[in-house]
Amino acid sequence: MNKPLTLPAPAKLNLCLHILGRRPDGYHELQTAFQLLDYGDRLTFSPRADEKLLLTPDIPSLPPEENLIWRAAQLLKPFAQTGTGMHIELSKHLPMGGGLGGGSSNAATTLLALNRLWHCDRSNEQLQQLGLQLGADVPVFVAGHSAWAEGIGERLSPLKLPERWFLVLTPSTPVSTAEIFCHKDLTRGTAPITVAAFFERGGKNDCQPLVRRLYPEVDKALIWLEKFASNATMSGTGASVFAIFESEAEAQRGLSQTPKQWSAFVARGINQSPARQQLFEDN
Repeated sequence: MNKPLTLPAPAKLNLCLHILGRRPDGYHELQTAFQLLDYGDRLTFSPRADEKLLLTPDIPSLPPEENLIWRAAQLLKPFAQTGTGMHIELSKHLPMGGGLGGGSSNAATTLLALNRLWHCDRSNEQLQQLGLQLGADVPVFVAGHSAWAEGIGERLSPLKLPERWFLVLTPSTPVSTAEIFCHKDLTRGTAPITVAAFFERGGKNDCQPLVRRLYPEVDKALIWLEKFASNATMSGTGASVFAIFESEAEAQRGLSQTPKQWSAFVARGINQSPARQQLFEDN
């Protein structure tokens, strides 16, 4: 039986989120810049002698069959060429409902790991297509690099972003992505921009004004963070907010003063996923 495999599931930030319009199928056309971070969850995959799939620890508010880790494993099972018994243990560090891609990253790491352990022989492009069935953010984590994304988030172009440091705050008020994208007041008519324009002028988060109005704690966190950095913004649909710093010392200074009611961390922006890098090194 194979040895346990432990892989990271890195967080992401949306450096911008432009919503261009709503498609006939209900999804939204968007543009976003995904920044990967050197911080996130970790998953350990331990093959079992039987055919059972065990996921621990239990997440009280999330039935196993709704967990993206579980669903990712079920998608890969038909392609397995070995026994599919597996114990998957999640070490959770990212907040749920924070807009940091925790569930999507966990699903992607599961696809990458089980593709190896079950000898599924799926290409990265095929894994991205499977991941898209689980959520629009899953493919970027499977692809494994910071990226410019279009469509519903599945059309990816690798980005080489400068190495910077991020202070990330998360109020204890999870934001419902479905609620925000269905809301009548969401801005849906932003004109598309080019990648060159993003690098020159940056971008905005079209969800931010609405979330600030509906979730006062997110608004408070942004007001506080704006004291430290003029670039304070929200990731995805929130609730996490972040500011960009040129040095770790500056970011740590902000972290040391963060009010205790918010969870917070400092992370370095990276261009390559440590999960994919580790798998290639182990090959």
